[in-house]
Amino acid sequence: MDLLVKAKEQLERNNFEVYISESSESAYHTFVEEILPTLNVQSVSYGDSKTMHETRVLDYIKTCGSYEFIDTFNPENDWREQIVQRKRALTADLFLTGSNAITETGCLVNLDMIGNRIAALTFGPRYVVLFVGKNKIVKDLESAMKRVKDVAAIKNAQSHKNLNVPCQKTGKCIDCSSPHRICNTWAITEKSYPKKRIKIVLINEDLGY
Repeated sequence: MDLLVKAKEQLERNNFEVYISESSESAYHTFVEEILPTLNVQSVSYGDSKTMHETRVLDYIKTCGSYEFIDTFNPENDWREQIVQRKRALTADLFLTGSNAITETGCLVNLDMIGNRIAALTFGPRYVVLFVGKNKIVKDLESAMKRVKDVAAIKNAQSHKNLNVPCQKTGKCIDCSSPHRICNTWAITEKSYPKKRIKIVLINEDLGY
């Protein structure tokens, strides 16, 4: 917990709004009972995040009937329509996702395939809420980028059986040139602008990739 408290202090110095939850279950209640009621939003979308899915917050948004839900990964849509929806997601009032890494100095570090997640993190939605397990907190930027390439990206690629990238088989990054490469665009977020636009739920569990 000391790790989370220190990370919270640094993140708040960088204008993020931060909550600490003991578990994915308590993170769900933090979001539904403390964060969401204060935002006055009408539309919600998301970028794929295993940690976010583990909290079940997306299930709540989909079923509560109170919000326009922009589904960016609807399996009934073809690839072209999914891209259309991911562009629409940039206009949502609220965007939900996770972060690949957070440094002890309070920076967010993320790596994307097509960039829809980090685009929304950077600009567009009025609010962004991130769900982040304690395993994502690392010492510095170098450690964060190493974690993303050596751990998160590989596990993410291995979870998508439709891709064809070397790290799925080798278990290590070889800086490939595969047309299915998922490591294309970095985003380093040093501060939240405007202040408290980006809200972070730090979870005292190892979650996601």
